Amino acid sequence: MAGFIQIIEFTTSRPEEVQALGDEYRAARIASGDKLPVQRGTFTADKDRPNTYLNIVEFASYDDAMANSKHPATGEFAQKMAVLCDGPARFYNLDVREVWTPGA
Repeated sequence: MAGFIQIIEFTTSRPEEVQALGDEYRAARIASGDKLPVQRGTFTADKDRPNTYLNIVEFASYDDAMANSKHPATGEFAQKMAVLCDGPARFYNLDVREVWTPGA
């Protein structure tokens, strides 16, 4: 099974602004004709740790994820997001080994 997942963990008291920034980032990339290599993104809130959020971003490959990370718009997004966060983000880079569904 091929695939790559990047998880970005961060803390903020301004999650709505982070989410809006992500919406703007994606809209601007699409409007520019730039095809996002992301297959799926999920923005989550940790129920056990207040003000802690994880952004789970799925890619077809590690190479796609690294190309996305190197894109100038992604760097600009990261700088703006850092201003909204209470500290540095923590990144988890994960090769997908298996995806399963109950009953499948």
